[in-house]
Amino acid sequence: MRAWQLRAPTTDTMPTYKTSRPVPHSPRQMFDLVADVEQYPEFLPLCEALTVRSRKERDGKTLLIADMTVGYKAIRETFTSQVLLKAEELAIDVKYLDGPFKYLTNEWRFEPRDNGGCEVCFFIDYEFKSRVLGALMGSMFDRAFRMFAEAFEKRAREIYGEVGVS
Repeated sequence: MRAWQLRAPTTDTMPTYKTSRPVPHSPRQMFDLVADVEQYPEFLPLCEALTVRSRKERDGKTLLIADMTVGYKAIRETFTSQVLLKAEELAIDVKYLDGPFKYLTNEWRFEPRDNGGCEVCFFIDYEFKSRVLGALMGSMFDRAFRMFAEAFEKRAREIYGEVGVS
């Protein structure tokens, strides 16, 4: 299995990560897996809790407001995000609303591949409000993104099987 490729920033800007990964599962399967945010605490490392405050559907899109609590050792932080699920476009956009960040933007794209699988494209850009928290959590976040990628792949295999193309 090929490793996810994380690209750290090349300047002194705050962390930005962009990665893509070919998986044997269909774009729809991977979209559905990532869109099912309520299940994150069951399999996603560091995610201790996730509560959907509201869910609105309009024009084939679903808008969620969700609180996610992440924990690492003695540190616990909860943040609120707006999650836009665009099923027809096989895209998920996350916009930060409240919590320990100055800003956070996250995008998921699920692009079909010729072999019937898909390319999972992930982008995140964030900055903590506190430099101290940023210093404490920054290196952990780098490891966490690697663990997240592996956790989603493992979850896909558990749900859809080794070759999940339908």
